[in-house]
Amino acid sequence: MHYAHILGTGSYLPDRCMSNDDLSKIVDTSDEWITSRTGIKERHIAAPEEQTSDLAVAAAQRALADAGIQANDIDLIIVATSTPDMTFPATACIVQQKLGIHGCAAFDVQAVCAGFMYALTTANAYIKSGMARKVLVIGAETFSRLLDWQDRRTCVLFGDGAGAVVLGASDETGGIIHTKLKADGRYQHILQTPGKIANGVIDGAPYLFMDGQAVYKFAVKALAQIASEVIQEAGMTAADIDWIIPHQANYRIIESTARHLKLPMDKVIVTLAQHGNTSAASIPLALDTGIKEGRIQRGETLLLEGIGGGFAWGAVILKY
Repeated sequence: MHYAHILGTGSYLPDRCMSNDDLSKIVDTSDEWITSRTGIKERHIAAPEEQTSDLAVAAAQRALADAGIQANDIDLIIVATSTPDMTFPATACIVQQKLGIHGCAAFDVQAVCAGFMYALTTANAYIKSGMARKVLVIGAETFSRLLDWQDRRTCVLFGDGAGAVVLGASDETGGIIHTKLKADGRYQHILQTPGKIANGVIDGAPYLFMDGQAVYKFAVKALAQIASEVIQEAGMTAADIDWIIPHQANYRIIESTARHLKLPMDKVIVTLAQHGNTSAASIPLALDTGIKEGRIQRGETLLLEGIGGGFAWGAVILKY
């Protein structure tokens, strides 16, 4: 049996940081309004010349360096993104080319804010089956390009960034312990960007739409349930969890999950105030932050969980 262990992590944030006060100059909002409702204070915005693949490559290079391996050691690349460089090829193939890797499998996973959970679960399956030994898993987004900057309900929430992990196969137990994924397409209408390219023009609205109250209600219930299920199925209890690393969407949602598991907030990695919601990048960004700040230590048990449009959601328990 092969086990998927985290060998290294890395992350990248664009240089431009947009505060709530900056936003208040272009849309009818305020720092108090945003902070009280979301917990977000600032977010990073990609430069016009920066593509999603550029953010992904920067995070990947840092993860590879942290793992102490070369890019050519990678035999599978999975990129979770809802903001690809182009319709095709996959952003993963563009990342592969920019890293100077040739020949290994590379593909994208699209599950919006749950994308990293889906990508990590897929990578784990490849390693457990023996189909891959070293996998680069990246969550990368330029979500700012889907926003209507006059819609204060949505433009205040999102930012750009990338996070990456290198997984390696090992005969030693540990690493990824258990994963669980879910989806329910009946709720696609409450969070979507319906626009698409058709016959040379954009067909449908090209901006993100969100029914905030409906998303909040669904997310609170779904994340609490899947957290309990993945812990139980792993043969563990909430007391066995050292850290929760949740999708960074809304502080009240994060707080609700911790409360459901009866875990204090000082056991939760929260980067929401500094990063905003970076969709598929938010969990690996938070993971790398917790590790680089020295809070997350080797041997500790982590619960990762996220939910996004689809609706799609998932959770992963792993031993770091």
